[in-house]
Amino acid sequence: MELASTYNSVETEDKWYKYWMDQNLFHSEPDEREPYTVVIPPPNVTGVLHMGHMLNNTIQDILVRRARMMGKNACWVPGTDHASIATEAKVVNRLKTQGIDKADLTRDEFLGHAWDWTEEHGGIILEQLKKLGASCDWDRTCFTLDKERSESVIDTFVKLHEKGLIYRGVRMVNWDPDALTAVSDEEVVYKEVKSKLYYLNYNIEGEEGTVTIATTRPETILGDTAVCINPNDERFTHLKGKRVIVPLVNRSIPIIEDDYVDMEFGTGCLKITPAHDINDYEMGMRHNLESIDILNDDGTLSEKAQLFVGKDRFVVREEIIPELQKAGNVLKIEDYDNKVGCSERTGAVIEPKLSTQWFLKMTEMAKVALDAVMTDEVQFHPAKFKNVYRHWMENVKDWCISRQLYWGHRIPVYYLENGEFVVAKNDEEAVRLAKEKRGNDALTIADLRQEEDVLDTWASSWLWPISVFDGFNPEKNEIDYYYPTSDLVTGHDIIFFWVARMIMAGYEFKGTFPFKNVYFTGMVRDDQGRKMSKQLGNSPDPLDLIAKYGADGVRVGMLLCSPAGGDLLFDDSLTEQGRNFANKIWNAFRLVKGWEVDSSLPQPDSATKGIEWFSHKLNQTIEVVNDHFSKYRISDALMSVYTLFRDDFSSWYLEIVKPGYQQPIDEVTLKATIDNFDKILRLLHPFMPFISEEIWQLLEPRKEGESIMVAQMPEVTKVDEKLLANFELTKEAVAGVRNIRKQKNIANKEVIALSILDNDGSLDKTFIPILSKLANASEVNFVTEKVSGALSFMVKATEYYIPLGDLVDAEEEIKKLEEELKYQKGFLISVSKKLSNERFVNNAPEKVVAIEKQKQADAEAKIKAIEESIANLK
Repeated sequence: MELASTYNSVETEDKWYKYWMDQNLFHSEPDEREPYTVVIPPPNVTGVLHMGHMLNNTIQDILVRRARMMGKNACWVPGTDHASIATEAKVVNRLKTQGIDKADLTRDEFLGHAWDWTEEHGGIILEQLKKLGASCDWDRTCFTLDKERSESVIDTFVKLHEKGLIYRGVRMVNWDPDALTAVSDEEVVYKEVKSKLYYLNYNIEGEEGTVTIATTRPETILGDTAVCINPNDERFTHLKGKRVIVPLVNRSIPIIEDDYVDMEFGTGCLKITPAHDINDYEMGMRHNLESIDILNDDGTLSEKAQLFVGKDRFVVREEIIPELQKAGNVLKIEDYDNKVGCSERTGAVIEPKLSTQWFLKMTEMAKVALDAVMTDEVQFHPAKFKNVYRHWMENVKDWCISRQLYWGHRIPVYYLENGEFVVAKNDEEAVRLAKEKRGNDALTIADLRQEEDVLDTWASSWLWPISVFDGFNPEKNEIDYYYPTSDLVTGHDIIFFWVARMIMAGYEFKGTFPFKNVYFTGMVRDDQGRKMSKQLGNSPDPLDLIAKYGADGVRVGMLLCSPAGGDLLFDDSLTEQGRNFANKIWNAFRLVKGWEVDSSLPQPDSATKGIEWFSHKLNQTIEVVNDHFSKYRISDALMSVYTLFRDDFSSWYLEIVKPGYQQPIDEVTLKATIDNFDKILRLLHPFMPFISEEIWQLLEPRKEGESIMVAQMPEVTKVDEKLLANFELTKEAVAGVRNIRKQKNIANKEVIALSILDNDGSLDKTFIPILSKLANASEVNFVTEKVSGALSFMVKATEYYIPLGDLVDAEEEIKKLEEELKYQKGFLISVSKKLSNERFVNNAPEKVVAIEKQKQADAEAKIKAIEESIANLK
């Protein structure tokens, strides 16, 4: 068949992905094989593919494809996350464009719009992953809000509540005024902002004098209930037991003492607003202070503020200062840089806020999960993240699991009229429990009110390795085969959100770890080191990259610079390098397929020795690749296969075995070459699935349904390190000949004679036939003394001579060499003179002196080589 001159990635990728799907090669069912299980970090259901997804899923696909070829029953479960806050925010924004306010809709009406949005946008990202070559078991696609996953979430809530691990309480939480919900500590991003520091005077009650406090949030003074000083601060001894007046609202509040106050920070006097600062809240608890919540849920001021009621907090920040200045309470205002907590989902500035929420006790679960990682029962790659994990787990707080949203798993709590409640999996169970609780058989669901809040999204995704196999359903037994899973690939930015919580859930609900290994990818950054994001406009569209460079090219390009846990500095030249590598593979295949075979031809000695060498080189590479995979050095594994093909197979092996121009090849050599190509393609397949399948299918006729996807990964047979070292010396000898040809302008087609002087008897003659072919030598002679009238070079103790004969005019060559010798000697004199100058040596920078010494050594070496060449030519 006629092969295209260039590799067509688009045509190839569409063809083979459809073939894999049609042959059901991604699907897994429990059988007698060892399972290899990976669960996808579920992307947001309404998300689209970005560079982080590309990197993460490429690595997962490599691990899964390799496991299949190692004979394991590989199961890669895909799915998406309902992403409560992000999705609800998108739905709310779309409704606004339609003139609809969420507040005007019932819960069911809003959820109807949310499901419409999900059906419209959901799953787009999974379809995009197919373009990358992701070999997920699409029949197992899950969604955190589907029936099975939802039942798992509700079931675990009930169980945890029965164990006393879930409770309801009023706590200080991070409040997102845009999303109108609490968010966890991990969902708060701190940003450096330019603020103002306001120094405000509070009048001391009943006497002349003031107390000065400093704040970046002057609007919160309306909620102040105390001013605090350090009991050891002698500057304020006179204030003990006194009271001050809150400006504008004229409320009398006490001056209290607490060691928490840093005497060196600010003025040494601290305003206390228990309802709007976590540290103030804790101090308020210690001193039994009143708590005045001056903010509504949307960030406007409440009636409790007394002033500026209904205005946005930031508007009030601007308007309150002139009022304070009029009242004589502003001492000074300074520019001030500080960090402000913002919602990761909406970008809104977070307000610490007292709120009634549901919490999950974490302390005991965290101890078990911490021990699992610190003892390497669950292994982190790279291991450096163990310390980050330990710090968080040792300082874990109870998890605020409730969110004030509609989109999500509604908390299965049902309230009775008197405020009591029951926790139940469904309405029927709730009615039964309520009847028992109240001793009233007449109760119906109409007498109960279900909790309005939903669960934090992570309360579903922490169950992911279990719930994707419907592991809370006693009728399902797949969980026993696939769990615990094998490897998790994720970003280190969700080590607390997700990884830690999954480990806790695994031990809590299944009694063992959820996965054996965690591979942390780095962040994808641009060539300036900035994190790629839509906001910065520095992130390319992954699908555009695939269209331009091919999926294989993009996969290779990303991996070539992606160490585990290390950030990836990305630019298009990497994916271009990947595409060029795919073209190199294609061109090598075209070369081999273009050879005509003559079964009557004997195998040349050079081909015999070349095949022998490459067999050992291939086995050595397989050993190295296996070692890299065992240590999760995925990029290093790719580079090993990359260099095997580019350098050893393409640049050396094919040169050794290829027949002369327009000449046929012998049958034995061609068969061995195809066999070697086949093995390299199998090594390449996890990294470059499309081109490896295309060429593998064309190497020789395949049976219907066969695929490289399920072909066996090559195994190591024998590695002769001595033989490989000997070939490296042969390569040096070939390079020496080619260097002389280049220097003397002797064309490669010009046949030479080669003489070898083995000075110490160490030369292994195994690869002399290869040297003869690649050097284009008509004869290779072994001599016992130096050869005159020849150019030479050395490899270790062995000297190689190329008699010039008719190739070069010896007298003309000697003349050129003598001119070069004269120049080098003059150069050496000038350098030596500079180095003999003590003033220069003592005063010049050490680096400059070292450079001059290197020039001296180089000149001496060149002079010696030129003198030897002249001697050989005479």
